[in-house]
Amino acid sequence: MRSVLKGILWGFFIIFVVIPVLIVLGYIIWDRKEGLKTGPQVGVLLVRGLITDSREYIEGLKSFRENSRIKAIVLRVDSPGGGVSAAQEIYREVEKTKAVKPVVASLGSMATSGGYYISCVATKVVANPGTVTGSIGAIAVFPNFEKLFEKIGYSTVVIKSGEFKDIGNPARSMTPEEETLLRDTILEVHDQFVKDVARARGMEEASVRQIADGRILTGAKAKNLGLVDELGNLQDAIELAKTLAHIEGKPEVIYYEKKKKLLDIILGEESMANLRDFLFNTVNPIQWRFP
Repeated sequence: MRSVLKGILWGFFIIFVVIPVLIVLGYIIWDRKEGLKTGPQVGVLLVRGLITDSREYIEGLKSFRENSRIKAIVLRVDSPGGGVSAAQEIYREVEKTKAVKPVVASLGSMATSGGYYISCVATKVVANPGTVTGSIGAIAVFPNFEKLFEKIGYSTVVIKSGEFKDIGNPARSMTPEEETLLRDTILEVHDQFVKDVARARGMEEASVRQIADGRILTGAKAKNLGLVDELGNLQDAIELAKTLAHIEGKPEVIYYEKKKKLLDIILGEESMANLRDFLFNTVNPIQWRFP
């Protein structure tokens, strides 16, 4: 009986004393690791590689926007662009975020096409003099394996509900009507790009159109044209964010950590990123990206 009572008391002790203490200690350790302190912070969100999905970046911006300790955000962009809708969704989230707190876009080695698109709407845009940027435009790439298929004896039978349902079929050449439809679509997407850049940068639409022919620009040239506000590196962008947020002293810099997926852990993030880029290019021909 005594041993049973002793066991029950030990159980209560573990549940009501040991476990709460461990939880408090865990919170303290996590608090220090994540920088959950009373001082002001600058959040840094990294955008790397082809922009195929907006969810991670939207979550990061929303998390920083709703965190009262983070007073300003730096969007660090190293990207050749990517999907039109994904870039538009990030653009919109940056626009919403800068209405709450300053967002500084820091352009790395490359921030072209969709990479520049998501950056241009920030409160301020900072680039290195040698950053490759610009490439304002849209592109659609469709492979044509017709002659190869003829040589190997491969053929397809297509049953479709409408004239344009198998547009881009690699087993045949495009019809003039299909090319016209795609060209009109590309021009419409390009027009959206130009208008959004002009609105974000406070530029005349005609001025943007003069350089919106897909040309790439250095960061220095982009500054002269009004596409970039200042020249500098990531640290300069952080300092600018600090100034815009009226932070006194040295702020703590917090990097947003994305949630790692199981396949990323097993196969490696770089391998999975390459696979995602390949699949994305295959199923999404119309993109804002620099080839």
